[in-house]
Amino acid sequence: MVTIKQLMNLKGRRALITGATGGIGRKIAETIAELGGDIVLVDQPGSSFKSLLEKIKMVSDVDVDVFECDLESKTERIALVDYMINNQKGLDILINNAAFVGTSNLQGWNTKFEEQSVGTWTRALEVNLTAVFDLTKGLSPMLKINGNGSIINIASIYGVCGPDYTLYEGTSMGSPAAYAASKGGLIQLTRWLSTTLAPEVRVNCISPGGVFRNQPESFVVRYEKNTPLKRMAIEDDFKGVTAYLASDLSQYMTGQNLLVDGGWTV
Repeated sequence: MVTIKQLMNLKGRRALITGATGGIGRKIAETIAELGGDIVLVDQPGSSFKSLLEKIKMVSDVDVDVFECDLESKTERIALVDYMINNQKGLDILINNAAFVGTSNLQGWNTKFEEQSVGTWTRALEVNLTAVFDLTKGLSPMLKINGNGSIINIASIYGVCGPDYTLYEGTSMGSPAAYAASKGGLIQLTRWLSTTLAPEVRVNCISPGGVFRNQPESFVVRYEKNTPLKRMAIEDDFKGVTAYLASDLSQYMTGQNLLVDGGWTV
């Protein structure tokens, strides 16, 4: 009989996590480490890896590598793939977590539709969709070797449904078209890859709902009112679903998009 503990065990497996130093990325890394998996932490140059490395060492003695990479750059993406191939440590899990989310003051981003620019649209799609395609294509031969590879893409509820603009009234927040389109595309890419890379590699998606990050109180109140579980997500809410999809707990699941949103999309 196979036990749950055995199914969860990632010892001997290696995971690459993009956007590793962000809020959700950190929890993903901690989860993989807790389950015994080795890790490659990937984030933009200048990212604060130190505190994450210290936290990982507190929970596990797994092997951890760090690679700085601007995923908006094709040249740097190629360098990352070459690094993974040349270091010969293998790869079993790819977690495409990094995302271009812009800022409220980025020109042509968080503004009315008529003022959103092709430039910011292109940047968002390059990171949120093209980089995922590029890394997956380059790393899939490695993921196939052991026959139990797992890819996890991090999308969004806004890849599934349209925005409720009443949430943003009186704030500087918004919902750019490029973010929604890129996340919707990522969900469909997940489905496409799940049949293309089967049976050696499973490909699934997580679509988070709104995560609490000290947003304006008016936004939080409105959001929680429309969420059945009556709260916004916190980063810890994504540890369980990561453990499930990264490990053999989900060994007969592929092509799925798991909505971790407190019931928002219901």
